[in-house]
Amino acid sequence: MDAAEMPAREAMEFDVVIVGAGPAGLAAAIRLKQLAEDLAVVVVEKGSEVGAHILSGAVIDPVGLDRLFPDWREDPDAPLKTPVTDDRFYFLGPAGALRLPNALMPPLMNNHGAYIGSLGNVCRWLAAKAEALGVEIYPGFAAAEVLYDEADPSKVVGIATGDMGIGRDSEITDRFTRGMELRAKYTLFAEGARGQLSKQLIARYDLGAGREPQKFGIGLKELWTVPPEKHRPGLVQHSFGWPLDRATGGGSFLYHMEDNQVMVGFVVHLNYANPWIAPFEEFQRFKTHPLVRGTLEGGKRISYGARAITEGGFQSVPKLVFPGGALVGCAAGFVNVPRIKGSHNAVLSGMLAAEDAAKALAAGRAHDVLEGYEAGWRGSDIGRDLWKVRNAKPLWSKFGTYVGIALGGLDMWTNTLFGFSLFGTLGHGKPDHATLAPADKAKRIDYPRPDGVVSFDRLSSVFLSNTNHEEDQPIHLKVADPALQKASEHDVYGGPSARYCPAGVYEWVEEGGASGGARYVINAQNCVHCKTCDIKDPNQNITWVAPEGGGGPNYPNM
Repeated sequence: MDAAEMPAREAMEFDVVIVGAGPAGLAAAIRLKQLAEDLAVVVVEKGSEVGAHILSGAVIDPVGLDRLFPDWREDPDAPLKTPVTDDRFYFLGPAGALRLPNALMPPLMNNHGAYIGSLGNVCRWLAAKAEALGVEIYPGFAAAEVLYDEADPSKVVGIATGDMGIGRDSEITDRFTRGMELRAKYTLFAEGARGQLSKQLIARYDLGAGREPQKFGIGLKELWTVPPEKHRPGLVQHSFGWPLDRATGGGSFLYHMEDNQVMVGFVVHLNYANPWIAPFEEFQRFKTHPLVRGTLEGGKRISYGARAITEGGFQSVPKLVFPGGALVGCAAGFVNVPRIKGSHNAVLSGMLAAEDAAKALAAGRAHDVLEGYEAGWRGSDIGRDLWKVRNAKPLWSKFGTYVGIALGGLDMWTNTLFGFSLFGTLGHGKPDHATLAPADKAKRIDYPRPDGVVSFDRLSSVFLSNTNHEEDQPIHLKVADPALQKASEHDVYGGPSARYCPAGVYEWVEEGGASGGARYVINAQNCVHCKTCDIKDPNQNITWVAPEGGGGPNYPNM
């Protein structure tokens, strides 16, 4: 059905609309109500509940929570219960591991004072705090469209949630429900890495002008219960090296939290060159290493998920503001890559944006630019956090794992001790989609079959993510030019989407017969909303758009 034939959307008015109930969005909502309890604030969340789409390591620096709720530790329902007590760093080879002395690690890499926990549960706790302050939260509604002022299209005036009940053939069904317009004086976009609307806003307002291209990684994670004798609550174990080669960036972690639970995860930087790399398979292979297998064997895998991570750091943060709105959290790219932490900066950025918005609203302003937020972040704790590590990712990318990590460590030491870098501020070079080599120029990788003990296949993993979508809806993974996908993604690059997707969404089915060829199959039902396809497709021919609200993974405590 054409949009003009649709029934009119109902509209609701607010002072501030926030897109995304992650740590940044919820912190912004809470801070707004702390500053002015009479403000009308709403948070819209595409997951079926708050936390359903939240996935992070997570070792959490509590600086953001301390600023937002100084007495949070006294709350009996506080979601962080396991402080870090043992901090270890390893370089992995195929059969062994070399522990790096903690004394050699730059002080900012120290995790003591941080907590191991589920970021999803932190968000659930924050949501309860927000609602107690009067914030309205609407889970299960995907923000699908940015609304602009009809009289002045340069101004953002809110968002519209997606229609529900549109069939695969794009016709309305008997379960059709029109989306809602949520209009506001200011709209904050806290969608996380590679958010659909944030991506559109960055392009429309040219927010990336003068910045380095944003860089990304894909993070894969499992939650396990392990036998009590193998459980070390408070142990944080970071590693790099095997199974990745020295030209491919990435790292891995093992975190022991409460209740005999262990988080195990793997990150692959998405600027890799070899199109035969499969991040999911690298993760499964990593778990067979003796340093990891010994902890997991005899345990039970209870959840799985994957998510893109922003990695560009200080030099890739776009301009954050535009008339009527701002980017906060990972939508802005505030992850500290060497520390593998972003939630603390997400909370702080939500608070900064909220404070500037509250000031603007108190002055009677609306739909203008929150210049104070843009001007202030570099001099804040966020800017200081990212400035010290700004060269770690470029050095790793330029010199490879061994030399790059050593130089990155040296650079962090000079920044910490003397306040300067020997390298100045390095650039990132190509965006991640432009780094693949042609398939015939790269080495094929023969991955081992999963053993069903510590390593598993994609489909059984997706089952553990509780992913579900309404099947009779338009496919939310849009391939702009199918012919280009065949001629380039398949014929030149060997079909890397079938490997970089951690959920088995994409398949190239080789067909015999007189015509032969290959057919592209998209299993959209499997999508865990990681956004890797939107980032890594070599022609930027795939666009991820939000499916019906409530679809996607349902992570219990990731």
